[in-house]
Amino acid sequence: MDLEGGGVRSDVVKRESWRTVLTLAYQSLGVVYGDLSTSPLYVYKSTFAEDIEHSESNEEIYGVLSFVFWTLTLIPLLKYVFIVLRADDNGEGGTFALYSLLCRHARVGFLPNCQLADEELSAYKKTDGGPHLSNGEIAATVNSSEASSMKKLLEKHQVLQRLLLILALIGTCMVIGDGILTPAISVFSAVSGLELSMAKEHHKCVEVPVTCFILVCLFALQHYGTHRVGFLFAPIVVMWLLCISLIGVYNILHWNPHVYQALSPYYMYKFLRKTQRDGWMSLGGILLCITGSEAMFADLGHFSQLSIKIAFTTIVYPSLILAYMGQAAYLSRHHIIESDYRIGFYVSVPEQIRWPVLAIAILAAVVGSQAIITGTFSIIKQCSALGCFPRVKIVHTSSKFHGQIYIPEINWILMILCLAVTIGFRDTKRMGNASGLAVITVMLVTTCLMSLVMVLCWNKSILLALCFILFFGTIEALYFSASLIKFLEGAWVPIALAFIFMIIMYVWHYGTLKKYEFDVQNKVSINWLLGLGPTLGIVRVHGIGLIHTELVSGIPAIFSHFVTNLPAFHQVLVFLCIKSVPVPYVHPGERFLVGRIGPKEFRLYRCIVRYGYRDVHKDDLEFEKDLVCSIAEFIRTETSTSLEEPEKDDERMAVVGEGFRLCEENGIPDDEAGPSNSREIRSPVIVSRKKKVRFVLPESPEINIAVREELQELMEAREAGMAFILGHSHMRAKSGSSLLKRLVIDVAYDFLRRNCRGPDYAVSIPHASTLEVGMIYHV
Repeated sequence: MDLEGGGVRSDVVKRESWRTVLTLAYQSLGVVYGDLSTSPLYVYKSTFAEDIEHSESNEEIYGVLSFVFWTLTLIPLLKYVFIVLRADDNGEGGTFALYSLLCRHARVGFLPNCQLADEELSAYKKTDGGPHLSNGEIAATVNSSEASSMKKLLEKHQVLQRLLLILALIGTCMVIGDGILTPAISVFSAVSGLELSMAKEHHKCVEVPVTCFILVCLFALQHYGTHRVGFLFAPIVVMWLLCISLIGVYNILHWNPHVYQALSPYYMYKFLRKTQRDGWMSLGGILLCITGSEAMFADLGHFSQLSIKIAFTTIVYPSLILAYMGQAAYLSRHHIIESDYRIGFYVSVPEQIRWPVLAIAILAAVVGSQAIITGTFSIIKQCSALGCFPRVKIVHTSSKFHGQIYIPEINWILMILCLAVTIGFRDTKRMGNASGLAVITVMLVTTCLMSLVMVLCWNKSILLALCFILFFGTIEALYFSASLIKFLEGAWVPIALAFIFMIIMYVWHYGTLKKYEFDVQNKVSINWLLGLGPTLGIVRVHGIGLIHTELVSGIPAIFSHFVTNLPAFHQVLVFLCIKSVPVPYVHPGERFLVGRIGPKEFRLYRCIVRYGYRDVHKDDLEFEKDLVCSIAEFIRTETSTSLEEPEKDDERMAVVGEGFRLCEENGIPDDEAGPSNSREIRSPVIVSRKKKVRFVLPESPEINIAVREELQELMEAREAGMAFILGHSHMRAKSGSSLLKRLVIDVAYDFLRRNCRGPDYAVSIPHASTLEVGMIYHV
């Protein structure tokens, strides 16, 4: 009976897990595949725009279909579904996920503020999604030695580290460029169905205004979030995929049942042999059939590997193949096209259903555009968290789904640039050239980073990584060259956009790095602090003072600058460092790293708050409570906790998990609060105080008198209030610096610093509780 019961429970669990996977697969259709599913709207139109002359034979049409089929099979199916999706960073995907994996396996990170304690995070120690070796310990030893050699090479040469950073930034910039180009080409191609109902000289006068109107509405509604209408995304995309697949089947059966012959790779050879240079240039249009494939990897964090694989292999891939075969079947029987603009998707749609298909296409294009816009917001948030993009305002549009964010400044910039592309180009061909170059560049970057991940993270042989990059890199390089040759015909747009964003990101990263180096070089010695005595040579007033610093060790110069100019400071001082670590999420129990600076009577603490690049920062009130509780827990467990080894005479740090719970009562007299509990420490009775604070202790042994007194003082300081001391640094290049460095530091970085947001946690702090200390940094 027990065995049968266990079997039944196992079956129930398996059934529930498969139900969850299938539900995620269904939902992924609306989020991940919106862009990829709308590519049939413009692939053939961009391919046959001007480069290929039609003939009575079907070699050109069959050749294009063969290229489309094998491109969809090799890139999205083979490369992404079977290989790249396995390189997740604790469930997260995208360019920065690959880069963060490399940062953890080799010290090539953004800022040199990594600690040994960071490597003890559970997210660090989790397996990296790579397949395990199956050839025994000998192969593992050989591959580990190759990985070790590669790691030493990267860590030794700073030039390679910069190249790796630039490579990741190029991929990121192209994703941002794709966020501008994809909405323009998707919506414009969907609206282009209107051209079949009017004269050629009039259709541009309608398409462009309608496209611009839809785009303005799309960007204007971003601040409401997608959680209210997100449930409609999957049905819309499913309806669209069903529509194009049925139309494809109809066209195949009605016009050319033998079109399946074009799936043979032999037709690719015949196509290139006949068309030669024009055929090679047309590859820039064929490339658009895989637009949106990168979303499978970038949106991995919202779903699962299995759900994305199931959705693509069972629904998306067959539907797209049928759609492209159907268009090719129609074109193979209609060689004489009245004009090039009539070769688009809608010409192969039966007239009886053309208007309903137009409506569904516009909705699908909007869904695909929404997905890429949200993805752009997400990757900019990741860049900002890792110090590679100026701080921007991040609004979480949903309390349930943390991945749904809105960045006002970026949203309006995207809208303006998207409208400029639409109005400036006014045709699918040049938009396709621009979008194709952005897409293939991101894929090339992914291929390069994946080859490094195979060696460093998966412990595979360098030979296997070379085979991967040679096979997929050659295919993508062929498409890249075909797109780049059309530089003057629209391909210059993603290059220009990437160049601008690249300058912004690299200048910000360079300035942030120089600022951190200045803080490290000018930090105050612990001996100077000890020489001041318990009062620090100044008057200690009630309250908690939080001094924000980027340093993870040592005393920042801002503190000495402050105490030499002001005669008083708070009774409890906390040096607060909020830093990002190269993992997507940090478990709440591992977030706070707390240590003591100097003797206990100094009441000086250091608190390092660690966030992953996809973590949601808490609001100020909740953050303050967690901070005070972490310090209280450190005080209670200081003698029994294993502490991180000190570095160069610095304090020792301890990871503080859950323990104390902070209760704050406003205006509750002591006689109404009930008798004191043995596991509570209350603040003393002071009639004039509005806020009462007490620590609710976990089940633990008795607390000694010294610890109780320190906790009592911490509570009193919390009741008195908390003040934030922020450094307001003005960076200037040193005298004798080169002209380029002066332009970067004195002009570019200073402009970005003055126009970006402050630290996330300090945005909502009342101005009365904030004190800024100005310093000039000569870097």
